[in-house]
Formats: sequence, structure tokens, C-alpha cells
Amino acid sequence: MSPRPLPRKVALVVGARGVIGTSLVSHLVELGDWDVVGLSRRGGVDQDRVRHVQVDLLDRDDVAATVGRLTDVTHVFYAAYQDRATWAELVQPNLTMLTNVVDVITEAAPGLAHVSLMQGYKVYGAHLGPFRTPARQDDPPHLPPEFNVDQQAYLEGKQRGSAWTWSALRPSVVCGSALGNPMNLAVSIAVLATISKAHGVPLRFPGKPGAWTSILEMTDAGLLAEATVWAATTPACANQAFNITNGDLFRWDDLWPRLAAFFGMESAPPLPLSLEQAMADKEETWDRLVQEHGLLPTPFADVSSWPFADFVLSWDYDVFADGSKARRFGFHRHVRTEQMFLDIFEDLRSRRIIP
Repeated sequence: MSPRPLPRKVALVVGARGVIGTSLVSHLVELGDWDVVGLSRRGGVDQDRVRHVQVDLLDRDDVAATVGRLTDVTHVFYAAYQDRATWAELVQPNLTMLTNVVDVITEAAPGLAHVSLMQGYKVYGAHLGPFRTPARQDDPPHLPPEFNVDQQAYLEGKQRGSAWTWSALRPSVVCGSALGNPMNLAVSIAVLATISKAHGVPLRFPGKPGAWTSILEMTDAGLLAEATVWAATTPACANQAFNITNGDLFRWDDLWPRLAAFFGMESAPPLPLSLEQAMADKEETWDRLVQEHGLLPTPFADVSSWPFADFVLSWDYDVFADGSKARRFGFHRHVRTEQMFLDIFEDLRSRRIIP
């Protein structure tokens, strides 16, 4: 007798069009034993084993009507995010979106096995200023407001007494090649280089002086996708949080000239400036480059994450975490950060996003 096939896993990827969600959907498809439903505000084009659903996660009735029909979901991968002007204003929309999805899916899907929550170093206060490094998962909390902490507290409370489990993934800055996202540093650097080259100037580091030599780390979107699925499907990882990083450290003063070389550019001494302000009048330059080089007609807004780039490049203190817990639990993948950036730039070039 042939063995009975294992029941098929059905993933609900919330925030499927973001830099994290895009890589996660691709990885699940590559694994071959998942069906995927992607939730997002923009929707998407359905493909083999991937169905996109457009939904307003802040609208409980809309979530109930759409997610409530997904009765076969076994795993939720939550990577949605809405930006707001202040840390306090981030709490309400981001907590509401999570609670709307989880409240509905736990009632609708009797076979639910796991809910994966995407977090970040805001849990450790990295966004507020210098913090203890390397950050560890059991570090003490900081004063609220912090939506990541509130989301995890909700998830822990919701899970008590239930058969399903949760996990929380805490990456550093996530880099990928997805467009139209408010937080994509690699694309911002690629566009900064492209526009700088068009104006005949070297690629200057625009961040704070102290950020030039701070110790940092990044998280490749593909590596994060692998770690997220690993944590969601490994029993030992149930109800645990994990820092997920590339596994190496860097300083911009060493890496920046290497990134400039990819674009055939010289680097020059850092010159602090606001990219949000400096790029405010560069849409015309971008549109001209698209025409001259026969690039895909990508709106400037879809390749611009200038406030986020300004934020990350202003870190004049060390930002890194201890990733050894994931290794102790069995996840050993790593990525060389320099190569990650170069691979993303090459992907953007091959897709004719940049010249």
C-alpha cells in the first residue's frame, strides 16, 4: 500500500504585497506543499496555488466577510503594517488589524495550527536611541507605546487554552527587491545611486556622522521567509520569539564604497542630508531616466522610501541582536550582507527597474 499523503498546508499571508510578504509567498510556493492565500490592500494577480484577496484589515466587517470564508487555513503569517506619524499613533491601527484577522480566523478555521507574528527591534527600543546590544529575546521591556509588544501580548492571551501555537520573528532591517513599500532600504540606496549618477555626483552617505561607523546588521527577505516557515512548522519553536539576522555585522564606512562600485561610481566623504527633502524634486529626473534607458515605467513613489532611509541611516549607535537562539533551535542559514545588497541591485537591474 502506498502511504497516505500528508494533509496539505494552507497559508494565509497577511501583508502579502510587502517586502516581507512577497518573499514569504515565493518561498511557500517553492516548497511545493502549500496553498497560499495572500491578503493585502492592493490585491494581486492569482497564480498557481496562490490566490490574492483584497481587504481592508481595519474594517472588521470586511475582514469577517473575506477571512471568514477561509475555513481551510492551517497557518497564518502576519506581516501587515500601517505607518503613522508618531510611535503612539502606530498602536491602534496595527493592533486592530492583527486582532481583526486572528479573531476571525480562529473561529473560521478549525484546523488552524499556528500564527506567526512579524516584529522587529522596536521591541528592544532600537528606534528610540542607544540600547543594549546584542539585544536578546528576554531583554526587559521599555515604556509604551509600542505596537509590537501590544500585538504579542494580545496573541499570547488569545492562544491560551487553544490547540494552535504562535511564534514571533524579530528581524533587523529587512531588504528585498519588492516595490511600493514604505520600508525598503536596498531599493532606496539603488535609486539614490541611480539619481546621483545621473547628476554627475559621487555616491555620498547621507546619514548622521556617527552612523558612518556604527555596527549594524541586516536581514535578507529570503532568509527571513525561510526562518518564518521553519519556526511555524517546528514544534520546538511553539510560543517562542526569535531574532533573525543575516549572521554578520558591518559598518557603512566599509560597505558603502563597495555598493558604489556596483554602480560604477566613486564614493565621497559622508555629507548629512535629508533624503526626503533632497529627493522631493527628483521625480522629473527619475521619469527622464526611465525614458532614456527603456526602463519599466515605475512611478517614482513606488521606488521611494526616503523617510525610512533617513531613519535607518541616522542610527549613530550600534544596532544588532543576538541571533544564537534560532541556531540553538536548529535554524542555521546565513547570508553575507554585502552580497545581499549586490544581489538585490542585480535583480532590480535585470527587471529593468534601474539602469
